[in-house]
Amino acid sequence: MPMGVVAIVGRPNVGKSSLLNCLARQRIAIVDPTAGVTRDRVSTIIEFDGRYFELVDTGGMGIEDADALTAQVEEQITRALDEAHLVLMVVDVREGVTPLDKLVAERLRKQAKPVILVANKADSDKLDQEAPNFYALGLGDPLCVSATEHRRRETLLETILSRLPEPGEDERPAESAMRIAIVGKRNAGKSTFINALAGEPRVIVSEVPGTTRDSVDIRIEKDGLVYTVVDTAGLRKKAKVKGDIEYYSRVRAEEAIRRADVVMHFIDAMVPLSGVDKHLGSYVMEQRKPVVLVVNKWDLAVAKATTDEFGDYLSHELPGLEFAPIVFTTALDGKNTETALDAARSLYKQARTRVSTSRINKAIDEAVRRRKPPSGKQGQLIRIYYGTQVAVDPPTLTLFVNEPSHVSEDYARYLVNRFREILPFSEVPMRLIFRRSGGDAEKDTAARTRGKSSASGRGDRTRRGAGRSAPPGDKRRASHRGPAARPPRKQRRR
Repeated sequence: MPMGVVAIVGRPNVGKSSLLNCLARQRIAIVDPTAGVTRDRVSTIIEFDGRYFELVDTGGMGIEDADALTAQVEEQITRALDEAHLVLMVVDVREGVTPLDKLVAERLRKQAKPVILVANKADSDKLDQEAPNFYALGLGDPLCVSATEHRRRETLLETILSRLPEPGEDERPAESAMRIAIVGKRNAGKSTFINALAGEPRVIVSEVPGTTRDSVDIRIEKDGLVYTVVDTAGLRKKAKVKGDIEYYSRVRAEEAIRRADVVMHFIDAMVPLSGVDKHLGSYVMEQRKPVVLVVNKWDLAVAKATTDEFGDYLSHELPGLEFAPIVFTTALDGKNTETALDAARSLYKQARTRVSTSRINKAIDEAVRRRKPPSGKQGQLIRIYYGTQVAVDPPTLTLFVNEPSHVSEDYARYLVNRFREILPFSEVPMRLIFRRSGGDAEKDTAARTRGKSSASGRGDRTRRGAGRSAPPGDKRRASHRGPAARPPRKQRRR
């Protein structure tokens, strides 16, 4: 049979998310004493003793959500139970049996699925003595553990494997073809997009800002390949961040970017780009990640602007991402969701492409013919002898020159732009390293400097017009958009 699924359920604050993190041996879910932190199903693949199973954390059962999302949280719990082969009901050994524990146990008995009763927070043998109280739940022998101390972790894992159906030949999970981070500010439509891509309500969608709190890994199968899509919390300005939960949501979103193969940056077509959008764009560039700019809710904006006009607007507001492909979507009805995935596939391939040294040298010759390198600071002529590709993801080229320190940022940027036109890296970040021929001195022009563009492909920074620019067709749009509002490349349109 396929890989087993184990659902973790229980009332709030019994340590369900801590148990997930304990069994996974990594911080998968946000842990906080505030009730109702977990809303979506948070899952991960567990490997133990040569066996595999999917472990799914769920929201707390039986409480009213502070943002009136109780029904949606309950739906996610129900789906987790329906898909599970085994259920872990978690209780707090320190608090004993509560009325809510009894309600949860009654619900599980009606499910007619195997249940392991996990008495959590048993940090010592003395607390183990409280376990008999939980026989009243009618779910069999409680297993005392401590998720925070990893106490009896292996015992619990062995018990889980013994209660799961016998494994089949196809139990080992398929390798993920690509890891995609979905990022953006609040209410840009990220979760709606993921549900459209998954073909089911995999994550909660609501008009309530900040509905998604944690980064949720979702495995989606398309065309015989498995993709890990990471839904992240919508971000807002640091000055507006309140409390630990929102702080950790921001940290986890940035971690998702660092771990991603490709990033999808969601932009609300109906709202002017904000500092959050620009921070995300800048952070993606710092990490040198391929990025698809996904302009969502386009059905509401299409009457106000053309795709070219909006592309110009993005070029102005997100300098340095002029090369990134743009996809215009309406996630609510699934329009262009597959197009966005196709764009991500293309970027993944580009970022991992290797080209021959001879092809790189032809590109160098053509670039130098079009524009000769300027003289160095002391009038010394800069010579580029040859180049070679030394890495992928991002594509990294080392160019051997007579004096690395004399290569200006402007000329390095020119070379990147020319290489984009000639080599198969047109839509992903690139890195150039200039090294002295026959020596050790080098200059990594992809190193990002404050207020300056670099050879990772950032475009020329230009002065902004007075006030904040707004999307084309918006009455708040500034009258002057500056010279950066140049027509983007046609290949960006998807």
